[in-house]
Amino acid sequence: MSSTSVMDDWEPKTRLGRDVLEGKVTSIDEIFQKGLIIREWQIVDLLLPNLEDQLLQIKLVQKMSRAGRKRQFRATAVVGNRGGYVGVGEAKLREAGPAIRKSILNAKLNIAPIRRGCGSWECNCGGKHSIPFKTSGSTGSVKVQLIPAPRGLGLAAGEVGQTVLSFAGINDIWSRTSGSTSTTSNYALATFDALKRTYDVLPPTEW
Repeated sequence: MSSTSVMDDWEPKTRLGRDVLEGKVTSIDEIFQKGLIIREWQIVDLLLPNLEDQLLQIKLVQKMSRAGRKRQFRATAVVGNRGGYVGVGEAKLREAGPAIRKSILNAKLNIAPIRRGCGSWECNCGGKHSIPFKTSGSTGSVKVQLIPAPRGLGLAAGEVGQTVLSFAGINDIWSRTSGSTSTTSNYALATFDALKRTYDVLPPTEW
C-alpha cells in the first residue's frame, strides 16, 4: 500500500499516529529515540515506505474444547527494509487469508531497529554488513546466538534465520541454535530477539 493511500484512508487513534499524519514526526528513528510505542501499523507504512514482507509459515492447528474441535490457521510473517529495521509477527484465525494479513500487520507493530556493524576480528572493516558484537535471543525452547562474521561469509544460519537476518540488512553472520528449531515461529522470534539485543549496549554518541 502506498503512503498516499494510507493517508487518504487512515484516521489515527493515537497521539503518535496524529503527529505522524500531521508531519510533526517525520522519522521512525525519532519514535525509538523517544521510547514511544507504535500501536498503528500505518505509522510504519508511512515512515518506512520501502518495507518488504514475507510469509514464513501458514499452518493449520487444531484444539479440542467442550464445543468440539476448533481449527485455526497460525501464520508467521517477517517485515523489514533490509537497512536496519525488522519485525516478526504471528496471528491465529479461522481463515488462512486473514491470518496471513494479520501476521504481517503484527510484524509491522513489532518492528525494531537493528544495530549493524563489523564486530569480527577477522575483518574489522568498519562496515555495516554484520553485527557489532555477539548477541543471544530465545523464544520457547529455541535459543539463538548470533556472532559477528567477516565480509563475504554469508548467513551461516537456517533458512528461517537467514530470512529474518536478510530482512534486517545483515549480510554476514555466524549462528548457533539449540532447541526445537523446526518450530518456525519460535526460531524466527528467537532470531528477532537476538537482533533486538544489538541495542542493549550503546556508545554515548548513539540514540
